[in-house]
Amino acid sequence: MALPSPTVENYLKAIFQAQLRLARRTDLVPMGEIAAALGVVPGTATTMVKTLAESGLARYEPYAGARLTAAGEKLAALVVRRHRLIELFLVEVMGMNWTEVHEEAELLEHAVSDRLIERIDEMLGHPEADPHGDPIPDSEGVLERRPFDTLLTCPLNAPVTVRRVTDQDPEFLRFVERRDLKPGETIEVVERDAAADSVRVRGRKDRAIVIGARAASKVLVQAATTAVLLIALAGRALAQQPPAPPAAPPAVEPFDILDNSFLVEEAFNQERGIFQNIFGVIREDRAWALAFTQEWPAPSVRHQLSFTIGADAIGSDTVFSDVYLNYRFQALEEGPGRPAFSPRVSVIIPSGRQLVNGGDGGLQFNLPFSKQQQDFYFHWNAGLTWRPRGEKRDLTTPFLSGSAIYRLRPMLNVMLESVLVWDPDEVEGGIVERRGAFTLSPGLRGGWTLAQDTQLILGAAIPITWAAGESSAGIFAYLSYELPFIK
Repeated sequence: MALPSPTVENYLKAIFQAQLRLARRTDLVPMGEIAAALGVVPGTATTMVKTLAESGLARYEPYAGARLTAAGEKLAALVVRRHRLIELFLVEVMGMNWTEVHEEAELLEHAVSDRLIERIDEMLGHPEADPHGDPIPDSEGVLERRPFDTLLTCPLNAPVTVRRVTDQDPEFLRFVERRDLKPGETIEVVERDAAADSVRVRGRKDRAIVIGARAASKVLVQAATTAVLLIALAGRALAQQPPAPPAAPPAVEPFDILDNSFLVEEAFNQERGIFQNIFGVIREDRAWALAFTQEWPAPSVRHQLSFTIGADAIGSDTVFSDVYLNYRFQALEEGPGRPAFSPRVSVIIPSGRQLVNGGDGGLQFNLPFSKQQQDFYFHWNAGLTWRPRGEKRDLTTPFLSGSAIYRLRPMLNVMLESVLVWDPDEVEGGIVERRGAFTLSPGLRGGWTLAQDTQLILGAAIPITWAAGESSAGIFAYLSYELPFIK
C-alpha cells in the first residue's frame, strides 16, 4: 500500500482535530469547516473527502459532513504525533522559540520517517505534551484526552497551573508569553468582569494581568499540585490572610428549548439540514389573527430565509394579510461575555387589504440580541417598519421589545415578553401623529423531543395592551414543529 500523500495527511489531520471539538463521537464534521481549515473551497474539500471514503479512511454523507473511520483516525493521530514531537524537538534541542515552530512542523511532518520520529521520542524521554501543552499520541495512535478548565471556568482565588494554549497563531503565543501564561506557569484567577468582558489574573511575583474573555477561553488550566497549593496557603497564612475556599462556578447547561419566542424575536438561525414550522394565533376583543412562518437555513446557520403568511378577522370580515419574505444573518454567535446577534430584513409583499393595515407593501428591519444567564434567557429587539402610503408618503413604525425566559424544567419555560410600538396615524391635513402602544405578555411554553433533531413546542400567553388610555387583553396560542430535511 502506498504511503499517504501530504495532501491526504493534511485532510486526515484537519478532520481528526475537528472531531475532537465535537460534542458527540457520532457527529459529522461539516464540509464547510473542513474547507475552511485547509483554505480551499467546499467543492475541492468534498472531492478529496469522497476519495478518502473510497479508500476506507472516512465516512461521507452528502449535505451533512464527514467523519474518519478507525483506520483514518489512526493515520491522522500518527500525523499529529509527528507534528507535535517535531515541535518539541525544535524547541528543546534546536533552541527555537515556541511561537515559531508550528509552521516548521507543518512542513517537516510529511518528510520524516517513522524510525526518526521514534528516535526523537526516545531522546526526549517519551513526552506527553508538545510546547503548547497539546497531548502527543502514542506510537499506536492513541490520544489521551484530559479535561481542563479555562480561565473562564476555573475556581477563583485558587492556584491553577497553565497546561495548554489552544491557539497556535504566533501573535497570540507572543501575547501569552508576555503575560507569563505559558504552560507550566502557576497563577490565580482573581476576578471575572462580565461587563468589561475581561479576566483579572495574579501571576508570577503577584503580577496583575488582565486579559479579554476570548483570550482567556484559549488558556487551559488545572488545579495546582498539592505541593504548590500548600506553599500558596502557607504564604497567605504568614501574611495573615486566611485563604478563601475555592469554589468552582457551576456549569451552565444550554436551553433545550431555544428559538421559540412568541412576540420577541430571538437571535438564532436554523441549523444546517433543519427547518421549522411556526403557527401563532391571537384573539383580542372580537378580532383574531393567524400567522404561519417557515424558516430554512440557506444553506447553513450563517444565513436564514423564511416567509410569513397570515389571515386577520375583524367582526365578520376575514382577509389575508401581507406576506413577509425574510432574510436573517447570524452576525454573532453567543459566547462568553457576548450575546448572539442576527439582524433581519423583510420585504413586505402587498397581498393584504387596508382593513388590517395591509395592501401597501414596504420593508421591515429588526436587530435581535439573545443571551443566556444561568437559567434565564434574555432577548432584546429594536427595529422599524416602513410602508409607503397615499402619494408615496413614507410612514415608519419604530418598535422596541424585550423578554425574559426562565427555565423551570429542561422542557418547560415561563416567559414574560414586552413590546412597545409607535404607530403612525395620518390625521387631517396630512399630518402624521405617533401613538404608542405597550404590550406585556406573560406566557408558558413546553415541548417534546420526538426524535433526533425533531422537536414539538406548544405555548400560550395572555398579552395585555395599553394604548390611548385604554387596555385590552387577549389570548395567544403557539405551535412549532422543527424537523430535519436532510438525513
